[in-house]
Amino acid sequence: MDDGFWDDWPERQVGTDCDVRAAVSAVPREVKDGFGYDEVPWQRFPHFYGPGEDIPGLLATLASGDAEAADRALWQLRTSLHHQGGTIAVGALAVPFLLRIAAAGRPELRAQTLRLVAEIGRCQHLGDGSREGLLRVAEDPLMIEGSTMCPVDWTIQAARQGVTDDLHLLLPLLSDPDPEVRSVTAYVLAAAIDGLSHLSPALQSRLAKEDDAVVRVSLILAIAQLAREHQDEHAPRWAQALWSDPGRPPEIRIGAGLAWLCLVTDPAPDELRALLTHPGTRQYDDLLQPVPWLTWINPTDLGLRTCIDEMLTASIPETVLADPWSGGPSS
Repeated sequence: MDDGFWDDWPERQVGTDCDVRAAVSAVPREVKDGFGYDEVPWQRFPHFYGPGEDIPGLLATLASGDAEAADRALWQLRTSLHHQGGTIAVGALAVPFLLRIAAAGRPELRAQTLRLVAEIGRCQHLGDGSREGLLRVAEDPLMIEGSTMCPVDWTIQAARQGVTDDLHLLLPLLSDPDPEVRSVTAYVLAAAIDGLSHLSPALQSRLAKEDDAVVRVSLILAIAQLAREHQDEHAPRWAQALWSDPGRPPEIRIGAGLAWLCLVTDPAPDELRALLTHPGTRQYDDLLQPVPWLTWINPTDLGLRTCIDEMLTASIPETVLADPWSGGPSS
């Protein structure tokens, strides 16, 4: 590699065959709707284990009526497109097709297909439960994929644009009968680049009627992630109103507490610290582990505990504090 290779990089790659954002934006909607795989430049972008031309066949199998083969195809897609927490350019090309397969395909694979979409469009975040890291989407602009010399953040931008272009497929899934699908749909929607004016109200509306604890927290974190990305100055007050209200269900207060900490840089108020460090929160470690944001922080049952510890930078106190669920002393 000559000494001048990095001159004007990555600017000189914008719009070239190395720019997956350009490749994704060039795919017409009719090609996506018709699953016109032959009209997509898969060959430009290899996956983690082989050439990108492998991906259309796996997508077609995932959309097929063969349950066993579809399950195997999804496993292979996850392995090829999301390796050890990282994303790769060809995954962004797959996003529009994965969304269509999730919306119309096998219900039992819907949640995991959507989860793959969300992870393609997000930075590597394994183990980072900090106030800065939990809701972070973008990757370091200098991080590149060695096989394509494409900045990883370009892949994330392209995948997020794919999600944004297909919000009409995702919003109905907020009412899916499967709570896991509703939860992961919120995770995917949180990656949208724009559309906050109608996305946030849709998530708020779902939250108002939602009765599943995992979905409730997922909706709160999705609203907060969108607000953070779009610098919504009203979001911190919204989150504080939720966590400071003793009449709210505990999981809503916990989720809103995490959201508030991610939206501001202020020290945690004593009231919030008492809420999150109260021994009563331990019963929510297992219950809320399936929340997608928490699953990736710690794959065991400690996602919530890891976030609380990192965000408050303090150990859980051994003394029993005032009962945050009732608003009065614990018995």
